[in-house]
Amino acid sequence: MKGISRMSDLQAPLVRPKRKKTWVDYFVKFRWIIVIFVVLPISATLYFLIYLGDMWSESKSYEKRRKEHDQNVAKVIKRLKERDAAKDGLVCTARKPWIAVGMRNVDYKRARHFEVDLGEFRNILEINKEKMIARVEPLVNMGQISRATVPMNLSLAVVAELDDLTVGGLINGYGIEGSSHLYGLFADTVVAYEIVLAGGELVRATKDNEYSDLFYAIPWSQGTLGLLVAAEIKLIPVKEYMRLTYIPVKGDLQTLAQGYMDSFAPKDGDTSKIPDFVEGMVYNPTEGVMMVGTYASKEEAKKKGNKINNVGWWFKPWFYQHAQTALKKGEFVEYIPTREYYHRHTRCLYWEGKLILPFGDQFWFRFLFGWLMPPKVSLLKATQGEAIRNYYHDMHVIQDMLVPLYKIYPEPGFEYERRQGDTEDAQMYTDVGVYYAPGPVLRGEEFDGSEAVRKMEKWLIENGGFQPQYAVSELDEKSFWRMFDGDLYEHCRKKYRAVGTFMSVYYKSKKGRKTEKEVREAEQAHLETAYAEAD
Repeated sequence: MKGISRMSDLQAPLVRPKRKKTWVDYFVKFRWIIVIFVVLPISATLYFLIYLGDMWSESKSYEKRRKEHDQNVAKVIKRLKERDAAKDGLVCTARKPWIAVGMRNVDYKRARHFEVDLGEFRNILEINKEKMIARVEPLVNMGQISRATVPMNLSLAVVAELDDLTVGGLINGYGIEGSSHLYGLFADTVVAYEIVLAGGELVRATKDNEYSDLFYAIPWSQGTLGLLVAAEIKLIPVKEYMRLTYIPVKGDLQTLAQGYMDSFAPKDGDTSKIPDFVEGMVYNPTEGVMMVGTYASKEEAKKKGNKINNVGWWFKPWFYQHAQTALKKGEFVEYIPTREYYHRHTRCLYWEGKLILPFGDQFWFRFLFGWLMPPKVSLLKATQGEAIRNYYHDMHVIQDMLVPLYKIYPEPGFEYERRQGDTEDAQMYTDVGVYYAPGPVLRGEEFDGSEAVRKMEKWLIENGGFQPQYAVSELDEKSFWRMFDGDLYEHCRKKYRAVGTFMSVYYKSKKGRKTEKEVREAEQAHLETAYAEAD
């Protein structure tokens, strides 16, 4: 389940002193100049080259792709076996730090490290219609795999909305999307991982083989247990269109939360009412639009009277703004081509496009230059120095929170009865995404972003929630292991000799620079101390 919100202001905002502007504020305000004349043209070129690369890959037979895969795996194994543990740094991929999609810093690569190149692992190795399994390499992205599967009336069970998000990133990271109320996180749809361990051994981990512990430890591990070289992922049958219903909800936050729950978790328990996709957008403290989607055939979509909306065209209104029209005109239904629906937020990068290009949503810009959108996130990061990055850490919010569904509508006694959305053996969680500039920043007031994140993380720990590691975090090690249960992770770290080879997941996602000395000291420290303190 995916709930996206932009609540950057309060009905009665707190009065804060004005913040003195610096050169960074002016750079951010006029950053659109660099985006227009540098980032967008280069982005469009890169997207085209990537597309050509994907087409070249698709022109090869599955047999040839698998042969190349085996050769590349052999190179990784050889590289790992060349490492001298006494002299070389910890193992990490050769990918440049700014390429990662997300706000989490990758400063650990500033320390001495031993690089392993996984840049060639970007092929779909097989789409097996009989087993309903896609075997893919970790750098295959969502746009690439949906382009290959949707024409077959197939799809991954969980598809991330942004084209650039990769299989490896979603497995090792977050991966909650609009169909997760049915299938879970992205990692929950994986049936097998192919991992190269610290010693160079290639293993295949499934939920019921000898590497089952590794299978369950890999998700969210950030590549700190081994190097992922392939994954086998569940496929589902789909139809050509998504029948999308836009449902406006107005009232206080409790009313909005209840409207969101009602959109996909029927109170009467009738499973026939559960949609294939669900998404909620909150535009201010009293207004939101809930969207429910069900797959529909081409014949149904083209029936007289039905409206088809090709949201993927470059000149179309940005999706979140299009959905907002339901607040004025009321509930409505339209049919969107399935692949265009999957990637509905790509062109505008959710809410972020408006901050990056203040006039990017205007018709004249969409019509003339919309085909250049979106700017590649990696290029946006590459064109910002450390001062700009620190500004975004403190003055901007890109956060997701995985919370128990009932926590968005708090009621006592959850422990003693099932609540709306829960099943006999599982508690329903939802994602609350906040992507925008806080109200005080927009008003030019003082704002302590670090303190706001600390308060959010404290709330998550106290309420059984989780923060994805792609985002900026203020957690210390003790708090990190209060949020996450590290027992299985630490067991696998020791069993598969990851300690001393790969950086620990906490230290890898920890905010701030990491010197070589700090990295080595962190790895040498006995991690059980942190777990004992958390317990």
